Amino acid sequence: MIHPLQPTRRQLFAGAALLAAPALLTLPRRAEAMAPLQPATGPVPFHRFMLGSFEVTTLLAGTRPLENPHETFGLNATPEEFAAAAEAAFVPVDVSQNFFTPTLVNTGEQLVLFDTGLSPEGISAAMGAAGYAPEQVDVVVLTHMHGDHIGGLANADGPVFANASYVTGQVEFDHWAAAGNEGFDGKVRPLADQMTFIGDGDTAAPGVTGILAAGHSPGHMAYRVESDGKSLILIADTANHFAFSVPHPDWEVRFDMDKAKAAETRRSLLGMIAADRLPFIGYHMPFPALGYLDTAGDGFHFVPATYQQMLPSFG
Repeated sequence: MIHPLQPTRRQLFAGAALLAAPALLTLPRRAEAMAPLQPATGPVPFHRFMLGSFEVTTLLAGTRPLENPHETFGLNATPEEFAAAAEAAFVPVDVSQNFFTPTLVNTGEQLVLFDTGLSPEGISAAMGAAGYAPEQVDVVVLTHMHGDHIGGLANADGPVFANASYVTGQVEFDHWAAAGNEGFDGKVRPLADQMTFIGDGDTAAPGVTGILAAGHSPGHMAYRVESDGKSLILIADTANHFAFSVPHPDWEVRFDMDKAKAAETRRSLLGMIAADRLPFIGYHMPFPALGYLDTAGDGFHFVPATYQQMLPSFG
């Protein structure tokens, strides 16, 4: 007869199994297969935030590497100076990454697009990712007529922004109209009858004011976007690289048509942005192309936006 407090054989085996279970769980298991490497990801092709009651979306219409950036930025800088600037910004000296970033502003009454990227495919894809279609654009504002800003205007079937009117600087249009430029003649000139021409201080759309920023091209324009007392500056190509043109505004850029005037404009416009602590969007700044400036030495320092635009006080 088994004593009431004495375990049975079945209970002993069950207890032994329970004691062994944790040990079994800790034994290493043979991997079925190694996890495959995943491809590196690029940036999401749009970034959206509110400025007052305006919705602002930056659109990555293209990006590509540029070899030997010293041949483009800092033409009047020594190799040692250029290398020091690259090292200070934690970027390589022998290659840079170019970004092409049109900006879309929804005022609630109009959808306003600033510049169009390199190609119809690039701007259409970025807009589609952001939830918009080209035919929804009411106004296209062209900061200047270089190919990477007008490239998305038209395809083989005609204008990409079929329902839009157009705004650009009078000085800029007049220069290229007399230049015999294939890109302008093919994509901009056919839209002339739908264009409004403005100058410094003129209104491009409600809440949007032109700022003459000549030098990169003869009539190159920046724009102030303002809503509910909040302001944002679109500098277009006033400064083309955060590590070279911003800290060293006097460094010459290959694509600046009047290099002395471009340097003067950089100092003036970037100085205003820094002094007033305004957010700005630079067409060629690292995507999402939004940031701030502070003074640093004889130039400026680019401060990328972080969470400012998530807060009610943004602007």
